[in-house]
Amino acid sequence: MNSWRKFIDNIMKKYTFLSLSLVYLIMSCSGSKSVTMNNENTSKTPFVWEGANVYFLLTDRFYNGDTSNDINFNRTKTPGKLRGFEGGDIIGITQKIESGYFEKLGINAIWLTPIVEQIHDGVDEGTGLSYGFHGYWAKDWTALDPNFGTKEDLANLVKKAHEKGIRIILDGVINHTGPVTPEDPVWPSDWVRTGIVCDYKSFENSTMCTLVENLPDVKTESTQNVELPPFLIEKWKKEARYEKEIASLDEFFKRTGYPRSPKYYIIKWLTDYILEFGIDGYRADTVKHTEEGVWADFKTQCDYAFETWKKHHPLEVLDQNPFYTIAEVYGYGISGGQDYDFGDRKVNYFQNGFNSMINFEFKWNALKTITKVYFLNIRMR
Repeated sequence: MNSWRKFIDNIMKKYTFLSLSLVYLIMSCSGSKSVTMNNENTSKTPFVWEGANVYFLLTDRFYNGDTSNDINFNRTKTPGKLRGFEGGDIIGITQKIESGYFEKLGINAIWLTPIVEQIHDGVDEGTGLSYGFHGYWAKDWTALDPNFGTKEDLANLVKKAHEKGIRIILDGVINHTGPVTPEDPVWPSDWVRTGIVCDYKSFENSTMCTLVENLPDVKTESTQNVELPPFLIEKWKKEARYEKEIASLDEFFKRTGYPRSPKYYIIKWLTDYILEFGIDGYRADTVKHTEEGVWADFKTQCDYAFETWKKHHPLEVLDQNPFYTIAEVYGYGISGGQDYDFGDRKVNYFQNGFNSMINFEFKWNALKTITKVYFLNIRMR
């Protein structure tokens, strides 16, 4: 009986590990392909996104490679438990790439949480003061947060990853800015809404509202020309890059013909990381909280940026795979096919710019399996 209990306990441990490590299992409806992984050198195996082994990491919590960048913008208030910056950075990830850590795991793609500049202050969400350590509270999409590193650090990370056949996926947020604080003013009213909080009972009440209180919602439905926020103009001037940023924006809007509306500014800023660094993919955050057409336009500009980068860096091109996009549509499951059902409307995000969608159903199914094993274990005791 003791040996049987030990056997069940081992199963429990394995299933628990699987449920935690595979919550973000990637699902693609573009067709399945068989890929044989070679842990000794993944670059020898032809790469396809359908067979990618993706390592998801929280940039701030992975590895601290440079302790000199641990405190910035006077972020010295005492945060709630695990709600502050802990020191992880881009240099730390690069060091682990160079050490062979990811290769030994058979990893050929790394997905990083957002690394753009975060709000400078913090807010209390009910668990004590929280800073934007997670990366989802953008203040300036055109800059990296110094807690994560510099653009030179990012360029080196992509270079070192590509040398080992590892692709880099960044995390893109278009739906919202960071919270408003005394140090971080709200964006203008023609950029964001700050009123009704979403109740998620319909398409409109999932897209034309704020996710939570004090998380300004970008008016992604707008086609109105808007001016840059005054605080951003002032910031760029202090950093001596205002003229460069304006010239780049002028070039983008002239080439695309898009109106200077909020979503297109952000699309431009996010795709600049493809043009400049040659990243390989984007995981898009809070996708169902914007109109689906936003992501079709985003993918168009991602593809343009990726092809442009490859044209200008022919010796650094890994293969002819297209730029990769994966959607986070919370609650989506593959049993429903390609559509996500809002209750009053269904949306197919595969037809609006995405190669893949995260299958949230997997974690629920895995939990059911764990529960069955758990109760079996209880009965055996």
